Amino acid sequence: MENFEFYNPTKILFGKDTEKKIGKILAKDDIERVLFLYGKSSIKETGLYDKVVRALKEEDIEYIEHRGVKPNPVLSHTREGIEKAKRYNVDAILAVGGGSVIDEGKTIAVGAKTDKDIWDFFRREKEIKKALPIYVILTVAATGSEMNGYAVITNEDTNEKLSISSPHIYPRVSILNPELTFTVPPRYQAYAAVDVIAHVIEYYFTGQHCPNLQNRFIEGIIKTVMDTTNSILRDQRDYNARAEFMWTATLALNGLSQVGIKGGEFPNHMIAHALGALYDIPHGACLSIVIPAWMKWYKDKNSHQFRRFAEKIFNLSDEEGGIKAIKAWFSEIGAPVNLKEVGIEEGEIEKIATNAHNIATVWKMDKTYTKEVLTEILKNAKD
Repeated sequence: MENFEFYNPTKILFGKDTEKKIGKILAKDDIERVLFLYGKSSIKETGLYDKVVRALKEEDIEYIEHRGVKPNPVLSHTREGIEKAKRYNVDAILAVGGGSVIDEGKTIAVGAKTDKDIWDFFRREKEIKKALPIYVILTVAATGSEMNGYAVITNEDTNEKLSISSPHIYPRVSILNPELTFTVPPRYQAYAAVDVIAHVIEYYFTGQHCPNLQNRFIEGIIKTVMDTTNSILRDQRDYNARAEFMWTATLALNGLSQVGIKGGEFPNHMIAHALGALYDIPHGACLSIVIPAWMKWYKDKNSHQFRRFAEKIFNLSDEEGGIKAIKAWFSEIGAPVNLKEVGIEEGEIEKIATNAHNIATVWKMDKTYTKEVLTEILKNAKD
């Protein structure tokens, strides 16, 4: 195993009715005023909004609402949240929703504590020095943002979808009640499953050496995601399947799956971010298109690991068989597996490759992922 540092300060409250504790948690931390972020109407339709407001009022905690976070959160709405956080001098961020709400909340937490332009941090031109504390009530299990120090935002003016990373943006407390995910539609459950798998296969395939412990941990996550997703799609209210999926999604990107692996990059996310920025396609749907195409291009660069994946996940003996099997499973659960399925024609590939290369430059991956390489990968995703 490689030397590593592991840091994760997020406290998790997991299980039924845990969302009711949010008021007491904030009061205990001497939080008096929060910026309360959420999406559009779903938390009101499910009754979660009323539960959160009641819990805040019981502890005399003021809340300033910032509603309307998009599934692919955008910079303009984030800037509005930063302005509110500063104007009302909030003590903390309360993000109630999925990864998009959490990511926008994290970005606002950074923006509220600086006079710098927030996009400079995404361009890696400024370093994050501090942020407001962040509290989370999770309603969609997928991104792992509830227990990590990452956030992704789309700049709709420049069509850039970039990320920040900092120990300052780990949530202080995240509340995970699997019952809150009962209303996630089947299509978005499929996208969530793809996202979770994507989080662990990036280093699994691109690392120069993946220790046995990490291999087995990652393979266990992939198998659990597949099993629980199949159960959830049969029964939306299968609590145990929802609970296992929710915790697996958190473990996939809280740092544990990457430790001890030599090297490693996130090329699938890089390309998927370009698709999301240009066409506003759900992140998991972008990944289900990109992953099989990238695997086809990359397989000969780490053939041993691709054979292992085929054997351990699908009981197959060859790399190509594993790629076909994961692509078939994505399609089976309802995720798109090529550009044509989402209405993108071959003529758009150059534009996507250019956008992805811009991300590769920011992420310092542009030597490997040239525009020519990205074009080749994207051509694998035509149909």
